Amino acid sequence: MARNADFQSLAIVGVTVAVGAGIAWAGSDGGAAIANVPVFAACAAIAFAINWIAFVPAAMAKTEHYYDLTGGLTYITVILVAMLLSGALDIRTLLVGGMVLLWALRLASFLFLRISKAGKDGRFDEVKTRPLTFLMAWTLQALWVLMTAAAALAVITGDVRKPLGVIGVIGVAIWAVGMLIEIVADRQKSAFRRDPANAGTFIDSGLWAWSRHPNYFGEIVLWTGMAIVALPVLDGWRWLTLISPVFVALLLTRGSGIPPLEKRADERWGGEDSYEAYKRRTPVLIPRPPRSG
Repeated sequence: MARNADFQSLAIVGVTVAVGAGIAWAGSDGGAAIANVPVFAACAAIAFAINWIAFVPAAMAKTEHYYDLTGGLTYITVILVAMLLSGALDIRTLLVGGMVLLWALRLASFLFLRISKAGKDGRFDEVKTRPLTFLMAWTLQALWVLMTAAAALAVITGDVRKPLGVIGVIGVAIWAVGMLIEIVADRQKSAFRRDPANAGTFIDSGLWAWSRHPNYFGEIVLWTGMAIVALPVLDGWRWLTLISPVFVALLLTRGSGIPPLEKRADERWGGEDSYEAYKRRTPVLIPRPPRSG
C-alpha cells in the first residue's frame, strides 16, 4: 500500500512538472529573454526551485508551518523577477504586477498568522509524515503559483504593449470585487473564530450566509479579472495562459479546496439539524441570498 502511494505521488510530481514545462513554453512565446533564456520560463523554474528547496527542511521537521508562506513568497519572487527582467513596463504591466503582489502579500500573511495561531493545518496531518506525498504537495504548490499567475506573467514578459482601454478597466474592476470578497470573507471567519462563544460551531453569518465558501468564490473572480486584463495583449501560444482562472476554479472546486473542507465539516457537524439546514439553504460556492429551510 505504501509503495503504491509513493509511486502515485512520484507520478503526480512528474505530471506536474510536465504541465509546468508546457505552460512555461507557451507563455514564453514571443516574450522577453535574458541570455536566450525566456523570462517566463525562468520564472517557472524559480517557482519550482523555491518550493523544492523549502520542502527539504519542512520534510526533515515534518512541518507544514511555512507551506502557505512559501507559496506567497514564490508569487512575489516570480513577479518581481519578471518585472525586473522584462524591459520597459507600461501601465498594464505595472497594474498586473501590483495586483498579484498585493494579493500574495495579503494572503500569505493571513494564512501564516492563521496557522501560527492554530499550530497546524489539518490537511497535512498524514501528508507530512510521508516524504514523497509531501514532496508532491510542494510541487503542486509551485504549479499552482505558475498556473494562477500565468496570465499576469504573460502580460509582464510579453512583447505587446497597448493602452489599458475599456477591457483592461473592466478586468481591474472585476479583480477588485473578487479581492474585496475574499478579504471580507476571511476577516469575518477570523472574527467568528476569535469569539469564545462560537467554539466548536460553524460560521453561517455575513458572506458565509450567502455561500459556504465565499473566500474561494472571491479568489476565482479576482483571477478571472486578471485574465480579462491580459486579453488585449495576448497572441500566439500565450493564449494558453488564460487557463489561469479555469485552473483556480478546478483546483478549488474539485481538488484541494472545497472537497476536503466539506468532508471535514460533514464529519464534524453532519447530522446536526442546524448544520444540515445551513447546507440546504446555502450554496456551496456562488453566493445568493439565503433561503429558508
